[in-house]
Amino acid sequence: MNRRLAIAGALLAWGCASRTPRTEEEKLYFSLEVRRQGHLVAKPKLLGESGKIARIERRQPGAALADYQLLLVPRISAGGYHLRLELCLPDAHGEAEVDLLHGQVRQLELGPKAGELQVSLMLMKVDSPEFRLLLDLGERETDGPRSI
Repeated sequence: MNRRLAIAGALLAWGCASRTPRTEEEKLYFSLEVRRQGHLVAKPKLLGESGKIARIERRQPGAALADYQLLLVPRISAGGYHLRLELCLPDAHGEAEVDLLHGQVRQLELGPKAGELQVSLMLMKVDSPEFRLLLDLGERETDGPRSI
């Protein structure tokens, strides 16, 4: 019995030691697509960090109002990430809280009516194999057409 307990304890210690711990600060990549009544308003892509607020604003030179303002508050949760999102357009405002897995794409309705204010959102951990693949695909697209 004592030997079984020692083996179980050793396996538990090995399993805990071999697991990569998640810290409260992970670098994250966000890709969003914002639509207002079906029309594309913005496609921001940005880097952020879990546990820190990311604020972005797009404003035309000399304009009194921003085209849009976006607030993202990501944090690590048990199965992935929890994200609070606030979006302000000159004539619309919406907010949501959503749980996401790494690489998952979610469609959010932020307006009071379906289709009024929509956000497509993807979150990815920076320096993951999937993120490196996304960067590689982006480089290939900018290189122009290729032939075999």
